[in-house]
Amino acid sequence: MTDEPEREEFHHDPVAHAEARADMSVGDLADGYAHSGIGGRTIHEAVDITAEMFGDDDTTVFMGLAGAMVPAGMRTIVADLIRDGYVDALVTTGANLTHDTIEAIGGKHHHGRTGPHDDPEKSERDHDEQLREEGVDRIYNVYLPQEHFAAFESHLRDEVFPTLADEGIVSIQRLTKELGRANAAVNDRENVDESPGIAATAYEEDVPIYCPAVQDSVLGLQSWMYSQTSDFSLDALADMDELTDQAFEAEDAGALVVGGGVPKNYVLQTMLVAPDAYDYGVQLTMDPPQTGGLSGATLDEARSWGKLERAARNASVYADATITLPLVVAAARERIEHE
Repeated sequence: MTDEPEREEFHHDPVAHAEARADMSVGDLADGYAHSGIGGRTIHEAVDITAEMFGDDDTTVFMGLAGAMVPAGMRTIVADLIRDGYVDALVTTGANLTHDTIEAIGGKHHHGRTGPHDDPEKSERDHDEQLREEGVDRIYNVYLPQEHFAAFESHLRDEVFPTLADEGIVSIQRLTKELGRANAAVNDRENVDESPGIAATAYEEDVPIYCPAVQDSVLGLQSWMYSQTSDFSLDALADMDELTDQAFEAEDAGALVVGGGVPKNYVLQTMLVAPDAYDYGVQLTMDPPQTGGLSGATLDEARSWGKLERAARNASVYADATITLPLVVAAARERIEHE
């Protein structure tokens, strides 16, 4: 047997093999990923960090939620995290709040398809033109009838905007809070089968929702339209006070970032004006880091900006968040709540 060469980087840590058995819990599966490589290993690391972040009562958790997570069926997971005390502030898009509200007041998203798979003579363009004629909007493989947007507009004008108009210029967070109150009230009054959802739960649990790019949504569009004939308007900078106060007052801070875009940056940049930075960071994204864009940027890159502490635990998982979010949350919650 020849002598092994001297190695500085390599050390003995052989890859083992994950198991998938009928009697395993999601936590068991995630624990098994610890012995694997590539994405499996990263999933385990994300679960480990999330469990530590969620399980520490002294950690203030900021969650960023971008992408079509509500239309894709992730609504209850986020609402439960808020209700059960795992999220202290949510930063999301106006689109997610729009779709959350549609379900709160009785609308539903429906399974669809990405193209005319049953008719080879039709193109994807033909398929979407047909949906347009039928009054149906497509979000990849999810359909939403357009009449739900009309119901959403009526809900805003009847249940949300009048109270805010009496207050004049308000913060975006004030808008999301009033939206949550109205969603909860209508959901209960109309005996809607679906749960009241994310905004309503945040209202009931006194968890602030920030929506810095609210203009980029039907919620923002309707807000602008209402502002043309009333005293209602939004102050885009007003939320910075409350969000910065949360960051300043946090003993420790953790970031759970789903998707990228404005919610991701808004969560991470908060620490640029706080005395400390994030102690934990987990991001779930499909955007690659090689483009230099924010959405795929690693959390290690965020460390260079001073958004994460030098000793912060962080993991970036590059995969579809509709797959990874339920897995990471379920495994982390199983570990905390069973222990």
